[in-house]
Amino acid sequence: MKIFLDTSDLKEIRRATDAGLIDGITTNPSLVAKVAGDRDPKEIYLEICETVNGPVSLEVVGVDRDTMVTEGRKLAAIHENAVVKVPLTEDGLKACRQLVSDGMRVNVTLCFSVSQALLAAKAGATYVSPFVGRIDDISGEGMQLIHQIRQIYDNFGYTTEILAASIRHPVHVAESMMLGADCCTIPPKVLWQLSRHPLTDQGLEAFLKDWETLGANL
Repeated sequence: MKIFLDTSDLKEIRRATDAGLIDGITTNPSLVAKVAGDRDPKEIYLEICETVNGPVSLEVVGVDRDTMVTEGRKLAAIHENAVVKVPLTEDGLKACRQLVSDGMRVNVTLCFSVSQALLAAKAGATYVSPFVGRIDDISGEGMQLIHQIRQIYDNFGYTTEILAASIRHPVHVAESMMLGADCCTIPPKVLWQLSRHPLTDQGLEAFLKDWETLGANL
């Protein structure tokens, strides 16, 4: 399963890329607003694309088809790594079809049902982003949606990749892997939580204490 980092924070992106742990980036207007300050968002997008060797989802802010297509073309022109991100609305699906026809990759976001995911695939989406955490937030079962989409796509041979989004904790990541999500986009905090385990810490501490008894250097 591919791991994308869900952030626009260049410091965190560089930290993850230096470790070779991520395959791409997802951004959205809220994440960009947190770090932009007085900078032009397009400059941030370009810097992210140049830092990561993989797809970088950049989201349109228009809500009608024509505006989304216009904005999508501008975003795709920023860098070859750019993936245009559009919402799962009627206009978003129409924009997806047009952008894909023009040769661009598209991430259809804000997916909350299997029927929406089906339409995204039929519109030619490269990725569909089901928001599992937000479904959990309203007492639904976000991971059940991943399971349903995987079954539908496999049943009918759709090549759209399932990009599990709105990830809240490491269990979401593990369940995404087991259910067959193609990708999982996670916040930096969750990425680093994946590497931690108390038994690892205890084992390392014991090994180092035993080594000290040798009074030797490597």
